Amino acid sequence: MKLEESRVLVVGTGVSGIAAAELLWKKNIDTILFDGNKELDMEKLYEKAPFVKEMPVILGEIPAEELEKIDVVVLSPGVPTDLPMVEDMRKAGIAIWGEIELAYYFAKGRMIAITGTNGKTTTTALTGEILKNYYSDVRVVGNIGIPYTSEAATMTDETATVAEISSFQLETIHEFHPQVSAILNITPDHLNRHHTMECYIKTKEDITLNQGAEDTCVLNYEDEELRRFGESLSMPVVFFSSKRELSNGFFLKDSVIYYAKDGVNERVIHVDELNLLGNHNYENVMAACAMTLSFGVPMEKIVEVLKRFTAVEHRIEYVTEKKGVRYYNDSKGTNPDAAIQGIRAMNRPTYLIGGGYDKQSEYDEWIEAFDGKVRKLVLIGQTAEKIEACAHKHGFMDTVRCETLEEAVMYCYEQAVSGEAVLLSPACASWGMFPNYEVRGKIFKDIVNGLKE
Repeated sequence: MKLEESRVLVVGTGVSGIAAAELLWKKNIDTILFDGNKELDMEKLYEKAPFVKEMPVILGEIPAEELEKIDVVVLSPGVPTDLPMVEDMRKAGIAIWGEIELAYYFAKGRMIAITGTNGKTTTTALTGEILKNYYSDVRVVGNIGIPYTSEAATMTDETATVAEISSFQLETIHEFHPQVSAILNITPDHLNRHHTMECYIKTKEDITLNQGAEDTCVLNYEDEELRRFGESLSMPVVFFSSKRELSNGFFLKDSVIYYAKDGVNERVIHVDELNLLGNHNYENVMAACAMTLSFGVPMEKIVEVLKRFTAVEHRIEYVTEKKGVRYYNDSKGTNPDAAIQGIRAMNRPTYLIGGGYDKQSEYDEWIEAFDGKVRKLVLIGQTAEKIEACAHKHGFMDTVRCETLEEAVMYCYEQAVSGEAVLLSPACASWGMFPNYEVRGKIFKDIVNGLKE
């Protein structure tokens, strides 16, 4: 489909929607911007995105006569693809695209694309830093916070792009084709959107949809689903493992990361030389090594970055120490599996702050992972009662419920003693209390930094 000859409807006026609309506007493509909120403040929208004044905007509902003129609809990632409105568009023969597909249409150069339930942001940031250590024009885009569409128009054939891609974004790809892809892991998440685990897995695996024999896919050998998936692929697959020695791929043994090729092991780095904590981060490091090596970066240039790279904000991020108590911000632990990694990284008795929006997750494995490390579970948000019941079911009775994040932090501040830790690792999304996990993490850090010494 040629967008230049099409009429495009962009759904949503958030960051992704505005970036998509602006790209289309720059390319002089006939575009309409739509938002379901009929009370949307247009003055604020114009202030945020002045170019919108030059295109039609529809609020509330789309008139049938307008829909008949649309060739392509670009959905923001937060718009479910099974909404009745979207189903009607699909039946009408309108092509359903997402921001990723739109950006790819205009983008140039080569790409690494990363997905997975957990570890995406850290791995994407690390991969981007490694590429910047070798290539001159590198873009780090996607779910990491910079819309792919905001960079696509200025890319050249020399551009190297690394993109963090969510399952929501993979629902609407068609031609999207990275030269190197990675699926870090798959555990239950977003089932309120995907409904079944089978659908969620299939959506993640679609990152390889258009890859061929000249491309590479990087997979976690310790994820049984991904191991099976890798064995079914016709393209070259590079596995990484934190639990066993591989004859080909990256593996962790005796605290050293090795690269194996045809049974010959090359030492890459000792984990003590890294600034990242925890086994899950060693997996992220191995994935980044596998992707960038496959992308043409020499090993010595990779190792240079590994030695200086520090943790991503909101992911087991050390905040400060007050009265001998260390505070950590793991606001990006938005599901139980991610939060398990946060607990595993703690090396002192921990007051754990959890709870938030209910994504229909189950919390049994998270509670079981406390393993004597959690001194008290302090719960907030919509899921507080559900998580508390789960904890009690598993015999963990040291729980308390608080109304706000500030109240939870103050409780921990008053109870924790020197040598202990306070960890915000919610195992839940932030919605309902905060706009996103970044705001939740920043507020946590502000509260903590304001505590008296």
